[in-house]
Amino acid sequence: MSDGRICMTRPDDWHLHLRDGAALQTTVPHSARCFRRAIVMPNLETPVTSVAAAAQYRARIAEQIPPGADFVPLMTLYLTDTLPVAEIDEAARTPWLAAVKYYPAGATTNSASGVTAIENTWPVLERMEQLDVPLLLHGEVNDAEIDIFDREAVFIDRILQPLVKRFPRLRLVLEHITTREAAQFVAEADARIGATITVHHLLFERSDMLAGGIRPHLYCLPVLKRDLHRKALRAAATSGKRRFFAGTDSAPHPVTQKESACGCAGVYSAPAALELYAEVFEQEQALDRLEGFVSFHGADFYGQERNSECIELVREPWSLPDWHDFSGDRVKPLRAGETVHWQVRDGQSGLARSNAS
Repeated sequence: MSDGRICMTRPDDWHLHLRDGAALQTTVPHSARCFRRAIVMPNLETPVTSVAAAAQYRARIAEQIPPGADFVPLMTLYLTDTLPVAEIDEAARTPWLAAVKYYPAGATTNSASGVTAIENTWPVLERMEQLDVPLLLHGEVNDAEIDIFDREAVFIDRILQPLVKRFPRLRLVLEHITTREAAQFVAEADARIGATITVHHLLFERSDMLAGGIRPHLYCLPVLKRDLHRKALRAAATSGKRRFFAGTDSAPHPVTQKESACGCAGVYSAPAALELYAEVFEQEQALDRLEGFVSFHGADFYGQERNSECIELVREPWSLPDWHDFSGDRVKPLRAGETVHWQVRDGQSGLARSNAS
């Protein structure tokens, strides 16, 4: 790393929503511009509950990878109360099937088919533990009696800690952590437990979403928390600890579904996610730890080879577009219309991003 320039191993995104259909024409190029691999979430309108369905979805993604781009989608299965154990056997035999995803029923986008009681999944989790198939956790309880800002902390007490005790060899990722409690739990856990941290939870806290007017494009689940939690996440991400790694949770919705009476949850960060992570690490005076967070820790946790190719980040401002075309509508990227202070530059093809909407 030199002043204003970072040469680094090409990073990966260990938590990504690409959606489906025409949306892939927008989302796949935005992620493929700088990330080599991405773990793709299975919560489509028709959940991905079999390896065969994951293969079909992966093929649709592959059709939208730009020519010459080296982008590898790693797929996941959607855990339900009735997911057959045989699908875990097939998943363990499939190199590009990376994990199984747990959603509490009704907790977030397209989660109606999620788990109603964790006990219903014991046979599947036992087989996952035996075959070393990781479990990815949307770490919230979906209980109307629990304040939405407390649902992650309650999940750790009610679900996660008993789960860790019952399945002592099961690899777990607590996804998109948002609280000081989650960061502390992961930091103190053993090496089989990791956590992804999004760039929007590092940049923003709940007042950014609510003070002075509602900003629907910052509304996400798990919801933004108090600033003390944001600071704890920034400390964890920039600590150099291998348990924490990048997962953007980039989750686009059309503008018409965000700016509505009942707006959808999700932040679309893919168009500048790596550059915004660099801003955070620069602010924390930890640019020397950025490569570990985005390029090494996740690969090591998943037992993947580290990427061999490199990219370059340069400190040169550019402006994000106000919107991108999206499945017959528009989608607003995180920090739309604002200046971003780092750019991704590919040594062979020049700037690997576009301002065009």
